[in-house]
Amino acid sequence: MNRPDAAYWIDRLQLIGHVEGGSYREMYRSPHLIPPEGLPAGFHQKRSLSTAIYFLLEHNQFSAFHRIASDELWHFYFGDPLEIIEIDPVNGSLLITRLGANPEGGEVFQALVKAGQWFGSRVAGTGKYALVGCTVSPGFDFDDFELADRAALKSLFPQHGAVIDSLTR
Repeated sequence: MNRPDAAYWIDRLQLIGHVEGGSYREMYRSPHLIPPEGLPAGFHQKRSLSTAIYFLLEHNQFSAFHRIASDELWHFYFGDPLEIIEIDPVNGSLLITRLGANPEGGEVFQALVKAGQWFGSRVAGTGKYALVGCTVSPGFDFDDFELADRAALKSLFPQHGAVIDSLTR
């Protein structure tokens, strides 16, 4: 069997466009809910214990810088390596993690993005696409999602202007 292309996975997994870029499909939303008083500060409504999605980025796409109120665990499934680029909101440090199947090449199968971190992603190098998964706990809700404004993010972290330009719209 030849390696499937991105269109195969988009069709097979019934992925749809995501506001941050790429394609996704929610595969799991826990029916168990955490009440607001059981959640960390910043949450104002109940949340599922966890959620999980498939996420696919093609070489000409990127996941724009954004942040969410929950921890997000990324999982590599298929394709080419994916770079997850984070900016720590406290100290301004930049972290690039390569999600992929080549540990000898510095890639990892799973990576954690902590709640509140600014982050985006893109297919590494000349790769065609990356098929990954994301598990969020407490569960994802668009009320907890903030898409970065390019000018505002650059004013906070001018030392990362080039990467901010490349991962914002």
